[in-house]
Amino acid sequence: MHCSFCGKTRSEVRKLISGPNVYICDECVGLCDEIIGVDEQPVARGYPKPSAMLEALDRYVIGQSTAKRVLSVAVYNHYKRISYRPRPGDVELAKGNILLIGPTGCGKTLLAQTLAKKLDVPFAMADATTLTEAGYVGEDVESVVKALYHAADGDPDRAAHGIICIDEVDKLACRGSGPSMSRDVSGEGVQQALLKLLEGRKATITPEGARNRPQQELIQVDTRNVLFILTGAFNGIEELVSTRIGAQGVGFGATVDRRLDDANELRAMVGHEDLQRFGLIPEFMGRIPVVISCDELDEDALVKILWEPKNALVRQYQRLLSLDGVNLEVKEGAMRAMASEAFRRRSGARGLRSIIEEVMLDVMYELPSLDDVVECVLHADCIEKREPPRLVRKKAS
Repeated sequence: MHCSFCGKTRSEVRKLISGPNVYICDECVGLCDEIIGVDEQPVARGYPKPSAMLEALDRYVIGQSTAKRVLSVAVYNHYKRISYRPRPGDVELAKGNILLIGPTGCGKTLLAQTLAKKLDVPFAMADATTLTEAGYVGEDVESVVKALYHAADGDPDRAAHGIICIDEVDKLACRGSGPSMSRDVSGEGVQQALLKLLEGRKATITPEGARNRPQQELIQVDTRNVLFILTGAFNGIEELVSTRIGAQGVGFGATVDRRLDDANELRAMVGHEDLQRFGLIPEFMGRIPVVISCDELDEDALVKILWEPKNALVRQYQRLLSLDGVNLEVKEGAMRAMASEAFRRRSGARGLRSIIEEVMLDVMYELPSLDDVVECVLHADCIEKREPPRLVRKKAS
């Protein structure tokens, strides 16, 4: 007897396995196993590497350097898991849903949107405050899957590899032991309803969401490979961390910069224990292994947000005015004043848009009717004293 593949005899190998008119030795079996293993690599072929994701995030999101690196690795690992095809006995890779924690306007949802665009996968946003338990008035949790299905242009297979971002998930907290000490039973019910979606199951939806139409076609979307990115401000969680580690309270007698640094440092130490004390149930947290903290943006970061990103606010308004044949010049002092006002309001990057909208409203109303204006200049007094922007007119010929 000899191996039908390598020709070695029974005495030259450890084992010789027989089949119908064929034999294979243990060495050839091992070689086949190695070949199969090589063919499976790399499992994440076709998806951007973490460095490429970070580069894309840097083009659109200012600051949050640590959060961007952690998020890039977590998302890359998620899509490696999707591509992974384990053989019997191999290690199984658990799903890695993500929770982003940070104050309003720090860029949490922008991070998720930018990654989805870079990955070219369907993306759906949902507001946790609009979700309800089954049987209550409002959107049930499967509505978020329906939104993803529509974002995938009605392709359930493409939707099954998309990203769902659920914002304001902190509003679902059952505050029995959190800062407000008020229990939100409906919030706990929504957490319970989300468990199966986060873990992964086939969600049944109707294209138009009309469950009460018997003739309506039912669509199934498998959420086992859908990446859920949950976001929330979690106001007051810093105090829970401070209590846990025995640190002094945040903010008393400290400068603004010191208070900001203290809050950011405490937020970076948030763990599952703190989130459960805040009001997220253990079963819910068990399905969100990756927790990433985002820093509150200081004035310098807010100034950069106005000008540096690819879709920066100032660039957008310059483009809008150019469509009317007007050049927009925004002085550095004006950008600094807008950043200072947004920081004072604690509204972050989101507040910058509100401020520039307030300042530019009258000008953008009048400019289309003014044929002789060639330039609009925004200076610091436009923000600090609410003076109108300076309009530069054509020189008389």
